[in-house]
Order: sequence, then structure tokens, then C-alpha cells
Amino acid sequence: MTDTSAHSTPGWNFDNSYAQLPDVFFMAQKPTPVRKPKLLLFNTQLAEFLGLDTKALSGSEGANIFAGNQIPTGAEPIAQAYAGHQFGHFTMLGDGRAILLGEQVTPIGERYDIQLKGSGQTPFSRRGDGRAVVGPMLREYIISESLHALGIPSTRSLAVVETGETVQRDRPLPGAVLTRVAHSHIRVGTFEYIARQAGEDGIRALADYAIQRHYSDLIIEDNPYLSFFQAVVDRQASLIAQWQLVGFIHGVMNTDNMSISGESIDFGPCAFMDIYNPATVFSSIDQHGRYAYNQQPTIAQWNLTRLAETLLPVIHTEQAKAVELATEVLESFSKRYEEYWLDGMRTKIGLFNEEEDDKTLIDALLKWMEASKQDFTDTFRNLASDTIAQTEGLQNDNIFQAWHESWRARLSRQPQSTAEVYEVMNVSNPTVIPRNHRVESALQQATETGKVDECQQLLKLLATPFTKPAEHEIEYLIAPEFIFADYRTFCGT
Repeated sequence: MTDTSAHSTPGWNFDNSYAQLPDVFFMAQKPTPVRKPKLLLFNTQLAEFLGLDTKALSGSEGANIFAGNQIPTGAEPIAQAYAGHQFGHFTMLGDGRAILLGEQVTPIGERYDIQLKGSGQTPFSRRGDGRAVVGPMLREYIISESLHALGIPSTRSLAVVETGETVQRDRPLPGAVLTRVAHSHIRVGTFEYIARQAGEDGIRALADYAIQRHYSDLIIEDNPYLSFFQAVVDRQASLIAQWQLVGFIHGVMNTDNMSISGESIDFGPCAFMDIYNPATVFSSIDQHGRYAYNQQPTIAQWNLTRLAETLLPVIHTEQAKAVELATEVLESFSKRYEEYWLDGMRTKIGLFNEEEDDKTLIDALLKWMEASKQDFTDTFRNLASDTIAQTEGLQNDNIFQAWHESWRARLSRQPQSTAEVYEVMNVSNPTVIPRNHRVESALQQATETGKVDECQQLLKLLATPFTKPAEHEIEYLIAPEFIFADYRTFCGT
């Protein structure tokens, strides 16, 4: 093992503002060294954006840093404190298996958290071992990078390191550490924790910090805390709409998994939907469908209600007025979400302008997709084709044919040509997504053999999701056999 004393690596430029907050926000904690770190995946493009020396980090030095065996100069490792409503039940939590190394300031002046996930026990581990395993860490790498390529705000993955140690879950599995990059790791659950532990003064300090870091234009507002809540509500409405538009199911939307910055965060049992079914649930622990695909907007608003409760003392000195102001903002979520979703759906079916019956047209398509068990991704992609109505299996489908005729009539009432319509559809509807059977195959290979060839191939295609793969890669477009409809995912904790 290598000790965790500070080491200098060209490109690290830490400025750790979160570590300057009061002690209640975190606890100092170094990662626990691992036996034999081996770099499995390294995101050179992201590293370059962060201003890091990719050559220095692509070998053993990088493996030691990303495993937690070496601490870069300037880093101040901490475990962040937060709480969370998990499946509706409040729990005091914290980084039980993650260490925030610090905040990297990029060459263009942007600030990003650099966090190690699976880096050993912390004061918040409770009975956990603080470790992670190869499969779930690679899943987070694949899914987070896929969302980023789709243009959806997300934390990103810088590296995955195999530790050379065994971690006991339902069976012995190879250990791993993920390096995650985020605008910050401030969560709704962070506000819940501080409200309980530090009261109004703590909430004011946390809100001031979050505004300065993520919404600095709001500092001059008459009521910056109410404006902050409005901004978070708007970002979450936009984010959840974007999830819905690509069939992404997070799987565990606890309040500790909702980021104040509006990024997708904490990818446990997440997956992309194949056959369109609004009630789709992948997570093995979500037995009652709380976090099903069609529940994600509702749960987002529920989570934002918990945030509002913590902010009431700083929104207004009179509680009744604070409740009134916060409720007005909270109730705007549904409208904001609906607007983002409808705008996105219009683009997905090639509509450049707005008509009153557009939602009816879209809902009719979705209803047909559900009833006829159509693939979500393929259906939207294939609409941008002059021959879809003549496709075998659809020629005699009277419901689809009627819908298609209505859609073509709707397109005719806008000035754009068919070529322009198809062009916008093809840059809005991905051709490649992380198909669940492909993800599982890649994770199985890595877990059983230590090789990441399939992961790398999948990541290569996911980096350009709107581009049709080459002929020899066309298999990545194929939806799974129907037997995969019972697919289940696991948290990996």
C-alpha cells in the first residue's frame, strides 16, 4: 500500500471553499488505502477539461490518486454530512463511503468537486464497510457519461480503479473506487441535515454558500432565499423533463439524491427504459413503484417540498407568510415541468411551432406505444423516416396509421420542409442508449475477468448518441429480447 500523504501532480488546482464552512457541515477524513490499485477506466477528455495532466494520471500515479492511496497537493479530504428521506422515511446520513478530495478550479475558472466513491469508512458509515465494487462503479461511469453526451445535466466520472481487494456483498466481488466530478455535492438532504443540526443560522449559511456557488446572480434579489428556491425548482423541473424525454429511470430519488445544482446524481439502480411502459420500475428494492418512470415528476416535487420546509425561516420572518411564498413557488413546479416536457416532445416529433392540440397528439402516440409494447427509443427515432408507415407490422395497425396521418397533417401546418423536420428529430432522438442487456454484459465481463473492452466500446458509441453506428457496430442499436422486460437493477451498496 502507498501512504496517503500529499503528492504533487501537475494540473491539480484545489480551492476548497466547502471545507471552510462550520464543522457541522462535514468531518475531516482521509481515504483508506487499498492493496493494489489498477486503473480500469480514465476519462481523458474530462481530465483535460479540468486542466489535469492526462499523461501523468494515466498510469500508476493516477491509479494511486484515484484509489485514495495518494492525496494530491492542495486537497483537503472530508466526508460531507447530510440527511435524506429514503423511500419517504427521514434518516440522518452523510458520506458513508465517499470522500470529497476538494474543489478543482479549471483553466476557465469553473469549480468542480472531486470525490472518491468507495474510498473506505467514514464517521457516517454506520455499519457499512465504506467500499464499492466494480460493477456498480462502472454502471455509474457509463450512465453518467451517457447522460452528459445526451445533453442532460449530470455528475461525471473521471476514473474507475480496481482496488485489488475483495468486497463482500451477496457474494465476494472485486472492489473498486469511482472518481466523481460534480458542480457540487450539496443535496436537498444537506439542507435537511443542517436544519436539524444547526437551525436557522446553519440554513442561512448553507443557503448563502449555495447561492454564491451556483446562483450568484440572485445575491442582489430582494429575497434571495425565495429566488434561490425558485431557481432550484426550475432546474429540477427541466432535469426531470429531460429524464422523461429519453426514458431514463433514476430508481432511487431520495432527497439525498437530489442535487441543488440541478445535476443528475447518485446512480445506483438506474436504467433506460426499453419497451414503453409508464409504470416501469427497475430497482429491486422499489417494491411499490414509488420511483417508477411515471412517478419521477411527482417525487421531484415531493422532494422540493422538503427543501422548502428547511428554507422557511430565511424566506420570511413570519412563518405563515413564508409558507405562502414557498407554496406559490412549489405549486409552479408542475406547470414548469409540463412546459419543459411538452417543448421537448414537440421537438422529438418535429414540431417547430405550438398548437393547442399538440399534447393530445403526443399523448395518443404514447398511449399507442404502451398498448402495442413499442420500444421507446426506436419509436421516436424511426418516426424520422418516410417509410415507417409501410414498415412490416405497422401497415395493418389502424391506430398507428390514424395517428401517423394526424401527425403528417400537423407537420403540413408549419413552414419547415420534411428534411428540416427530420433533421431536428435526428438531433433530438438518440439512436444509441445504454441498453440494459449491453450494460449488464459489459459489467459482467469486467467483474469476472477484470477486462473493460465492452465498457470501452459501449462508451465510445454513447459519446455520440445521435449518430448511427458503423455497420459492424449495428448490434448496439438492437433492443433486447422480450425476456429482458423483467430486468432488475441493484444499488450495489
